[in-house]
Amino acid sequence: MWNRRAAGVTLVELVVAIVIVAVALAGMVAVFARGDRASVDPVVSQQMAMIAESMMEEILLKPYGNAAAAPGVPRSAYTQVGNYDKYQSTGVFDIEGNAVPGLAQYKVYVEVVDAGLAQVATLESVKITVRVTHDDAASFVLTGWRTKP
Repeated sequence: MWNRRAAGVTLVELVVAIVIVAVALAGMVAVFARGDRASVDPVVSQQMAMIAESMMEEILLKPYGNAAAAPGVPRSAYTQVGNYDKYQSTGVFDIEGNAVPGLAQYKVYVEVVDAGLAQVATLESVKITVRVTHDDAASFVLTGWRTKP
């Protein structure tokens, strides 16, 4: 004789299986979404590093000096390393003040402070810190030193 129970799956068993699969998928999606938010896009990381390196190179090419620039002086008029102290911008700009397209979501902040190094007096060396952030979520910090010749 034919057994009806062994012929297939009941509606209750099917609903329970769908609920179990849905809960498992929801958990996996939550894990992937959290991991995606926590990781920084490699392109953003590279751009932050390149912006910081470019700014650091510009600063280190200037002669030694620890005098801060007067407020409102354009970056093209900076004549010594110390002029860059407290420089900040929202967006990336070239030395002439022209915005670099596609980099408006980055912020740049520079700090120049007197700092002693081994065998160099405190007033004869400065520590330069360039911080670049992207949408206030990721940041990159580059540090360099400049001494009196």
